[in-house]
Parts: sequence; C-alpha cells; structure tokens
Amino acid sequence: MLNKKPQNFSVCLTGGGTAGHVTPHFALLPTMRARGWNVFYVGSAGLERKLVEDQGVEFHAIATGKLRRYASWQNFLDIFKVGVGCLQAFWLLWRKRPDVLFSKGGFVAVPVAWAAWILRIPVISHESDVTPGLANRLIKPVARKLLYTFPETSKYLSSNAEQVGTPIRPQLFAGDPGTARELCGFSKADLPTILVMGGSQGAQRINESLLAVLPWLVERAFVVHLTGAGKGIGFTHPNYKSFEFVSSEMKDLYALADFVISRAGANSLFEVLALRKPMLLIPLEQGSRGDQVINAASFERQGWARVLREKDLNPDSFTAAISDLMISGDTIRKAQSLHDSTGAADRIIATLSEAAGLAVQPS
Repeated sequence: MLNKKPQNFSVCLTGGGTAGHVTPHFALLPTMRARGWNVFYVGSAGLERKLVEDQGVEFHAIATGKLRRYASWQNFLDIFKVGVGCLQAFWLLWRKRPDVLFSKGGFVAVPVAWAAWILRIPVISHESDVTPGLANRLIKPVARKLLYTFPETSKYLSSNAEQVGTPIRPQLFAGDPGTARELCGFSKADLPTILVMGGSQGAQRINESLLAVLPWLVERAFVVHLTGAGKGIGFTHPNYKSFEFVSSEMKDLYALADFVISRAGANSLFEVLALRKPMLLIPLEQGSRGDQVINAASFERQGWARVLREKDLNPDSFTAAISDLMISGDTIRKAQSLHDSTGAADRIIATLSEAAGLAVQPS
C-alpha cells in the first residue's frame, strides 16, 4: 500500500570504483531534490568521494576491497577490508535508516546492499551493461527489483527485473561549444572536432595508439583527448588539447564534439547516444570480463557506432577506422535519432517510491 508521506523521506545511493557506477545517480538528483527527499551517498574513499561531494551530496566512506577474478595475495587482505566495510555499512544504515537504497553496482555496493537487506530497507539495483556484473549478481538475492538498460539483459535476470534504460544527466544537454573551443584554445577553422576518451581511469592502449596517428589526424580535425590521471602523451599542436580528467567541463566538450572515440562502458555509451554523436568504440578486453565487447557489439548491430577491437588496434587500423567514422557520420546519426533516450530517470524514481511505500507522484 503506497501511503507514506514524502516528508523526511530518505534515500541512500551507493556504487563506485569507476565513474560509471557513480554519475548516473546525478541524473536522479534534480527530481529527488524537487520532491524534498533527503539524499546521502555511501562509497569508497576513491574517486566517487570528489564526484559526489561536488554535487553537494552528503558522502560517507566505508572500507572496501576489490572483486577480483584472478588469484592475488591482495584478495586475502581484502577479505578483512570487506568485513570492516560490512560493519561500517550496517552501523551507518542503522543510524540513518533510509527508506530505500539505490545501487549502481561496483564492489563497494555489495556490503551496503546486504546491510540494507538485514535492516529490512528495500534494495533497488541498476545494471548498465548487457551482462550483469559480479557486484549485481551478489546483490541480486537481496534486491527488491533489478533494473537494467539493454533489452538483451533480460535473459540473465529473473522475474523481479525491469528494463528502464540509463538515466542521462540533464546538464549534458546544456553544453556550449564556444566555451569548450575557448577552453581548448582552438581556432574557428572549418574542421570537425573529435573527442577521445578512455573512461574515468583513462586507457593507456588508446593513448599510445592515438599518439601514433595524431600527426595525420590533427591535419583533418581538432582533437580533444581525455588521457586519464598521469597518462599524458606529451604531444603538442594547435589542433590538439589534452586533459587528465574533466568534470563540469564535460557538457561543453560534448557540445563541441562532432565525433567520439571511446571505450564501451555502458553509461558513457548511452550519454553519447543521447547526444547523437557518431562514435568509434574500442572496448576494453584485457583484464576485463568482456562486458565492453558485448556492449559495443550491441551498439554496432543497431547502427549507433563503429567498433574496432583492441586486439586489432594498430596505427593502420586506427587510421582506417577514424576515416570510416568521419565518412559515416550522417548514417550513424540517422540510426541514433531513432532511439528514445528519455524517461529512464522518471522510471527509476517511480520504482524507488513504490519500493519504499511512497505515494507515486507524476513526473
């Protein structure tokens, strides 16, 4: 029965490890704040702390390990870290008593979700990739509902699952290309702009491959390169600008970009899709569970992107793939325009309200 009143309604957000487990929460904040919800975030002391605090959200750090899929002596130490994190999460949630928990996955979310379940706090989790990650598989037994993005994901989940899409931060649609052009120091020459990014932690393989083709590429385009912290490539040219990491500037860089070259993390994929930017995807393969390869294949099938496998990446293949991307831009944009990127945030808010017994308000 949906009879709770929204006064003092509290929601706990969790997720971390990479920006992809954090930034989708930010698309929900405007509606949560407009409805007077109290919001706090539980994560690790890693990159999510700064991202969340920059949004003006109350942040609580807990100890966490890493969910490795390979043998490592660090796995032994992380058992104790996870144990401490479980106790911290339980104590925090017992004190804060949120009405509902929303998880975006990542290793830090697992102890928080299980602590919420023990305390009878409804758990809602969201999966961005085609195949559920290890964190969400561990959260699944205690989740009231699992939400997901790709239609192909339904075959991996049970009946308590629903496709809602990925929430897109509304501020991304408010970017100013002039601001980005000034930030990058680019002239107003009649050249397209290519945004190259490797995710919140950068992509060394893409960086190295880009360096090899930049002398050719900067004669044909402006290049904005998000290298990742400490991963600059030392290239200088009036048509090239690099940043280790950006935050509020991202919306302007997206607005300036005509094309995007990136990894295939699901959240950035759907942001670029919503902005109708033709993209070349180079999915992470080495050291991963293969989720990005599957994500990229889904986008390629629907005509939303071109794909270059990392195992095939070399200067010649990279040059050919970039040339094809620039030639095929209009075709890709036409396919992208058929996708409806709206409504995910509203569907998630409605699910959280229903799980907590809060009267569902119209969007």
